[in-house]
Amino acid sequence: MRTTAELTRLELKLFIRDPMTVLFSLALPVIVLLILGGVFGNEPGELDTGGPVYRGVGAMDYYVPAYVALVVVSVCLISVPAHLAGNRERGVLRRYHASSITAWQVAMAELGVAIVISAVSVVVLLVTATIVYDFVGPWSIPIVLLGFVTSTLAFSTLGVLLGAVLPTARSAQALGMLLWFVMLFLGGAGPPPEVLTDAMRAISTATPMWHAVRVMQHGWLELDPDGSWLILLAIVAIGAPLAVRAFRWE
Repeated sequence: MRTTAELTRLELKLFIRDPMTVLFSLALPVIVLLILGGVFGNEPGELDTGGPVYRGVGAMDYYVPAYVALVVVSVCLISVPAHLAGNRERGVLRRYHASSITAWQVAMAELGVAIVISAVSVVVLLVTATIVYDFVGPWSIPIVLLGFVTSTLAFSTLGVLLGAVLPTARSAQALGMLLWFVMLFLGGAGPPPEVLTDAMRAISTATPMWHAVRVMQHGWLELDPDGSWLILLAIVAIGAPLAVRAFRWE
């Protein structure tokens, strides 16, 4: 446990030395939030057919918890894989392996880094949103915190898996960005799900971010998460062993 804690501290120092990974983590969700907030405001929408948009709440009430989930996705799918693959390129992982550090310890350290960086990014996002917009606060802070941790567990698992199998930091960052944009537009944090076509909505529900958004909106707005908690836990249960098994030191 002490080794994992020390490794987490070291990985956090290495992480924040890379300005691009920090920029992606802190800036992207805030920029997109400001853009969508400027477009949609915080009025409840309605379809031409008479049905509600934004699950029946105001636009920013909908998007703020969704963008908490987006912060986690930004850190775990863009920054974590690039950082891990970069460590392999620079020989850092090889030195870890020579020091008898296990793949599980590296994965736990990356999880610790993801939680810290995501938490800081969420604070930046919420402070910005509070200054600029008027939106409702969380319905249940404990459920929001549990949703944040569960989402970070699930997406850091995916991030470590990407970093384990992709050969370079550039390829990891490129694939992470591609997945990020797909999830942004189809995972519940872009266009309202009610305006998507049936085919696009089917793709949306298959993205992990769809479930992270549902979990965050459960704690924030008391909206039904359906089976999203179980989906995120299943990603952790299946993905974590796969990530460790696929892990390459060099």
